[in-house]
Amino acid sequence: MPEKAPPRFADALLFARNFIRHPRMLGSIIPSSRFLIKQVLEPVDWQRARVIVEYGPGVGNITAEILRQMRPDGHVVAIETNRDFVEFLDASMPDPRLHVVQGSAADVDSILESLGLPAASYIISGIPFSTMPEELRTDIVRKTRAALEPGGAFLVYQFSSRVLPDLQRTFEVVKRGFQPFNVLPAHLFVCANEAG
Repeated sequence: MPEKAPPRFADALLFARNFIRHPRMLGSIIPSSRFLIKQVLEPVDWQRARVIVEYGPGVGNITAEILRQMRPDGHVVAIETNRDFVEFLDASMPDPRLHVVQGSAADVDSILESLGLPAASYIISGIPFSTMPEELRTDIVRKTRAALEPGGAFLVYQFSSRVLPDLQRTFEVVKRGFQPFNVLPAHLFVCANEAG
């Protein structure tokens, strides 16, 4: 059986095609590396996590790893604006714990409510904050904090650190990391409230 780490050719092709169509929405021409996936998910307490939200799952490299480690009674909510990726995830990941929603991260609160789910233990985001209007970026970060349960965390990976001031204004604790083994190298932020 082939190793799972490198993206399948069809996945990479779909991702690249959508990058060419919507470069400001994706930020990178290739999906996340296994090194980045491992580092992004490192802070997750899998025993505790009941609801994990992912913004911009793309072809689902991180989603698949979340499902692999997620508890049997957990829920993963993948919020994606791109219809091609929504259809791909629905077709390729028939897991009852996965809820793929075509929508905006700015609607995270109403999406969780419509699914009948409580606040998220973790919200993971690779959406390119640096290319979106400041008002939308601020709105998403603020709504993300409100959608987290007490002790929850916002796990962010970006190709620039432009979102850092927004994160620091919104969360009491923001820890920084860096992953060089990715195309492009990525900045990582673990954001939480003091109570966690």
